[in-house]
Amino acid sequence: MEIWETLAKLVLLLSVAFMLGATAQRLKQSAIIGYLLAGTILGPTLFDRQALSHWGELGVSLLLFSVGLEFSFGRLKRMGSLALLGGVLQVTITLAAFALVFSFQHAIGTAVALGEILAVSSTAIVLRTLMDRAEMDSISGRAALGILLLQDVAVVPLVLSLTVMSHGGTAGEIARQIGQTTAAAGGLVALFYGLFYHIIPRLLMRRGLFVDRELVVLLAIILAFGSAWAAHSLGLSPALGAFLAGMLLAESPFASQIRADVGSLRTLFVTLFFTSVGMLADPSWFLANWTEVILWLVVVFIGKTLIIFGIGVVFKMSPVYALATGITLAQIGEFSFVLASEARSGGLIDEHVFALAVSVTILSMFFAPYMVTFARPTARWAIGRLAPRMRRHAVPLDEHIREVQGGVYIVGFGPAGRKVARALLELGIQPHAIELNPRSVKAALRMGLKVHLGDASHADIIAHAGIQGACVVVVTVPDPRAAKRILQNIHALSPSSSVIVRSRYHIATRELWELGAAFAVDEENVVGRELARQVVQFLKDADPDTTTCVLSSERIDG
Repeated sequence: MEIWETLAKLVLLLSVAFMLGATAQRLKQSAIIGYLLAGTILGPTLFDRQALSHWGELGVSLLLFSVGLEFSFGRLKRMGSLALLGGVLQVTITLAAFALVFSFQHAIGTAVALGEILAVSSTAIVLRTLMDRAEMDSISGRAALGILLLQDVAVVPLVLSLTVMSHGGTAGEIARQIGQTTAAAGGLVALFYGLFYHIIPRLLMRRGLFVDRELVVLLAIILAFGSAWAAHSLGLSPALGAFLAGMLLAESPFASQIRADVGSLRTLFVTLFFTSVGMLADPSWFLANWTEVILWLVVVFIGKTLIIFGIGVVFKMSPVYALATGITLAQIGEFSFVLASEARSGGLIDEHVFALAVSVTILSMFFAPYMVTFARPTARWAIGRLAPRMRRHAVPLDEHIREVQGGVYIVGFGPAGRKVARALLELGIQPHAIELNPRSVKAALRMGLKVHLGDASHADIIAHAGIQGACVVVVTVPDPRAAKRILQNIHALSPSSSVIVRSRYHIATRELWELGAAFAVDEENVVGRELARQVVQFLKDADPDTTTCVLSSERIDG
């Protein structure tokens, strides 16, 4: 009976989270704010905080698994020096600056812990807002993405450093603990390397297996949860294991599809994570200490903005873009809750400091969508009014609108897709191909195309293929229902792209036009015309000596 009571409470909590999340979105907020409020309002009365935190820990693990899938050294390298070195500098300088400020009031361990908590920004809210505003490909958007990616990677060593500081001990004991942790992590990497680079690819490339969505979804869940369990068994953070697994899988061609397959499950557990975080909030404490919370919120905003602005200028960014990037990332993020909980459990921060960190983080996340939305106009105003001489060197922010990725994408690389690719290659155009079948992927690679492996009916797949801003997308998949879903996803992500779609049946053509296709190739009409041409040609060319099908030279009436 207890399990049904727990299920009823869970359904109630998720229902309230859904309603508050939907309300937050209508108010131009992130749904995450609604999840936090649901946890604050209902969490303490429904669940034991520690019990719900276990679900939240699974949510963090799945979140880091997804982050790991985003992290590939090739992708990071393409983002340039600002992502690689700028991200490292941002975390290091922010940590050191705030640790120095806090060291005047607290012990060095507490000061460093608070510096780590304030160093990271909200990946979930910033990226969602940038995507909604179609600003991922702006200069400040790309810079923010690179820094956020490095911040997410930095969470792992930051958690490890808090663990080491919490245990304390002599220099030798600390060195031994670091060595044991490093050895365990190395063993985990070796295990995952053999599994993800040799066993899993061969398994998925078996005929028909990758196309079976149920099996791949099940495998994705096993990989996500199994990696977290393996890390926990070795005495490591489950989130660390999930991140390492995702990072190694990111280099495989199956990464995009696995990311999409665990998406729904991740949504469930990430929602539980944020509701469990909401339980940490203490409204009465906030009302009693609101001036201190507001003060530190302003200090964090100004401090992080100036630090990231300075780093951007050092890396030769326009002052306007650099300041816009700083404002975009001037909040504290979801992983700050993880770091704060780790610091509190290790005795590095007391309850007052923990409540302060949680309150500032929640409030800054509330303002995060507005920071992203008004970053560019605020940066333009600030540079123009406060530093006129710098304005001369600023590049107009509107220029990024013309910096579309462009290019041609072929969704489905069967016989029809290959004919399109050959025609484009003859014109000197190298298209991208999005394909689910590994055999077709090999064919595309042999033709020298840029290939993205995955099911294009999932919005995540085409988003990670970089379809935003594409000039033309050719949808060649024969399934009418899949073609409609793909067309809808393309227009949701890239409304400016022209979509030419294959219509298998005449009855579906009109609906494809209504869904926004620039052109729908009616397969039944095309086949009918070709059949008619072939029949007529056959009858005209028929040899009377070999066939009875010969056209009469005279027209017969009646």
